[in-house]
Amino acid sequence: MERGRRMNYYAEDGTVDLKGKPVLKAKTGGWKACSFLLVYEVFERMTYYGISSNLVLYLTRKLHQGTVTASDNVNNWVGTIYITPILGAYVADAHLGRYWTFVISSVIYLLGMCLLTLSVSLPSLKPPECHEMDVTKCKKATTLQLGVFYGALYILAVGGGGTKPNISTIGADQFDDFDPKEKAHKLSFFNWWFSSIFIGTLFSFTVLVYIQDNVGWALGYGIPTIGLAIAFITFLAGTPLYRHRLASGSSFTRIARVIVAAVRKRNVNATIDSAQLHELDVEEYTNKGKFRIESTDTLRFLNKACVRTSSSTSEWMLCTVTQVEETKQILRMIPIWVATFIPSTMLAQTNTLFVKQGVTLDRHIGRFNIPPASLIAFTSFTMLVCVVLYDRIFVKIMKRFTKNPRGITLLQRMGIGIMIHIVTMIVASLTERYRLKVAKEHGVVQNGGQVPLSIFILAPQFVLMGLGEAFLEVSKIEFFYDQAPESMKSLGTSYSITTVGIGSFISSFLLSTVSRITKKNGHKGWILNNLNASHLDYYYAFFSVLNFLNFIFFMFATKYFVYRAEISDSIDVLAQELKEKRSNVSN
Repeated sequence: MERGRRMNYYAEDGTVDLKGKPVLKAKTGGWKACSFLLVYEVFERMTYYGISSNLVLYLTRKLHQGTVTASDNVNNWVGTIYITPILGAYVADAHLGRYWTFVISSVIYLLGMCLLTLSVSLPSLKPPECHEMDVTKCKKATTLQLGVFYGALYILAVGGGGTKPNISTIGADQFDDFDPKEKAHKLSFFNWWFSSIFIGTLFSFTVLVYIQDNVGWALGYGIPTIGLAIAFITFLAGTPLYRHRLASGSSFTRIARVIVAAVRKRNVNATIDSAQLHELDVEEYTNKGKFRIESTDTLRFLNKACVRTSSSTSEWMLCTVTQVEETKQILRMIPIWVATFIPSTMLAQTNTLFVKQGVTLDRHIGRFNIPPASLIAFTSFTMLVCVVLYDRIFVKIMKRFTKNPRGITLLQRMGIGIMIHIVTMIVASLTERYRLKVAKEHGVVQNGGQVPLSIFILAPQFVLMGLGEAFLEVSKIEFFYDQAPESMKSLGTSYSITTVGIGSFISSFLLSTVSRITKKNGHKGWILNNLNASHLDYYYAFFSVLNFLNFIFFMFATKYFVYRAEISDSIDVLAQELKEKRSNVSN
């Protein structure tokens, strides 16, 4: 009875305070702790998008790089900043824990922002001003100038590698999976998490890009630097309220042990009686706030790793059933992970070619000159509105029909997002074809002059991109977090983050490859510095086909995917299971 009363007061999922002591539910975690994290995310996203949204224009206007070169450099940097979270997840899970990994990485992030602000502020760190229509004819930046600028950018990438996979995971950790009420709140957490992201991005795409275009880059980068400092202080202020998970060892090592053990025992029969499989008592998992996972028939070869034999004594020869099933969960997500690469490639266009298109159009509303990158605000605003409507209306309606606490499954939500991306690129292709037609009619093809069309003709493709991401991006991060094993949450979160990085690298590869191939045999090419003489309409049509093929692959991958039982079941069923576990432990 004493143990039962204690479980009502303390978090039951194994979370502790910074000193490693159990935490009281009433005084820690929940929305009160997440409020500090949400505020952090608003300022941090303002910082990141304050750089990335207009970076392609800084590279062309201030560092005098061509369209393809500048776009490739943006994609490579974005790719790196979204790939380094793999390293951050490893450090958090294996060594420092999420909190300290995040704190150290935030300091690195802030130092990178300070250096970047200096590089755009000091005249000695920039090439002289140039007003040539063809920027490739201007004086290039020196090695020192490029070294300082790119050094600062990639210091940001290192810092972001430690913050990105851990901040949202820390937020999700504030809700106890063993408490049905907190579990219900956790289902809405990622929707509100993305709402905070959208608020930060909206400020970046409206206020910051305007300051960068019309006031100066020094102030345009100085404000995000101050914002990042405020975000870091806010995060530290919430420290007494946070629940923490202890570092549980390297996820990669545990996965490797299962694979090595299975290979070394490849001649063992994997279909033997379950009594011969190595597993710990359920109490050992319950006491640590973890789930014990029963053996499954999927990826049956790996079951060999947990079969007891006379020689299987070391950790590299004998694993528990739960370890094997955790490895299966990580491996089963790989096809879904791969299917999100192409949508992330589409998202990369908003910061590069979509923005460059806006430069060629009429950006005036009266005496006000609209920054091209401000159109990305349509994407962010659409995402913000759709996520709120989805959480407050769509989910409630669909629950009546599907009995699913999320309304529809996460994979169904992702599939809708991928379909919208197909439509987005078709609309982008048709819009670009119309823009080129008007450019030809007004004789501005060769000189690259302004096309007499409002920049708002690009708004539909930005809005559709936001609609697609409202379905895909939110469900993607929630899917990889929920479907990852309890001890590998940071790795699961890094899955969702790295898709953006890989998509950016794919975008860079496709841009360079298509540009090079289409220039062969005397052809002008699809992508030139002068967009009026280019054929981005063909390029976007190619993306439409690529998206369609990817959707077919996604449908094939989802057909054979099996959800984690404790995640796919309804909240009521989960609550009943937990109640039975508590009764067993008390008895």
